[in-house]
Amino acid sequence: MKFFIDTANLKEIQEAQDLGVLDGVTTNPSLMAKEGISGKNNVLKHYKAICEIVDGDVSAEVIATDFEGMIREGEELAELDDKIVVKIPMIKDGVKALRYFSEKGIKTNCTLIFSAGQALLAAKAGASYVSPFIGRLDDISFDGIELIEQIRTIYDNYGFDTEILAASVRHPIHIIKCAEIGADVMTGPLSAITALLKHPLTDIGLEKFLSDHAKTNA
Repeated sequence: MKFFIDTANLKEIQEAQDLGVLDGVTTNPSLMAKEGISGKNNVLKHYKAICEIVDGDVSAEVIATDFEGMIREGEELAELDDKIVVKIPMIKDGVKALRYFSEKGIKTNCTLIFSAGQALLAAKAGASYVSPFIGRLDDISFDGIELIEQIRTIYDNYGFDTEILAASVRHPIHIIKCAEIGADVMTGPLSAITALLKHPLTDIGLEKFLSDHAKTNA
């Protein structure tokens, strides 16, 4: 399973990259705003800066919700760097845009997926990735992990190449469950990734090893 980090914070992206497990980055307008990035030129420069840090795909979201606007913005984003994946919302014109970009050989990430039917449409239109928001589904008492499982079954049934990118991942259990059922990618905060490092028995064991070492070298 690929590990993406969901942020626009360059320091966090660099830290994840230095950890040696980072495969890509996802961003959105809210994450850009959180970092104080505003204005078209500044946003484009920030995407370039992200691409300079990471080796893998970087999802950059269009703002437009009409077909012509999404095409215009998406083509501009794709020209920034070969790593850019154009992030398209799951709406009618978005599906049309997915097909357009697919035929142009431009990678896409269909975002705001909340049902298996939406994921099926996106795959049919040629999306490179679909992003089911599992954490947001959990927030309204729906099982986000079950949605990943449904999409995995459908894609395997018909041999779709579209990768399942589990988004809105909140904690390490989400990551483990997604790995168990075959999500291709997870994206979440750095804290969820680094939480995988932690186990109390590891801490106890290391403390004992160091204590025993100190005794033998006293």
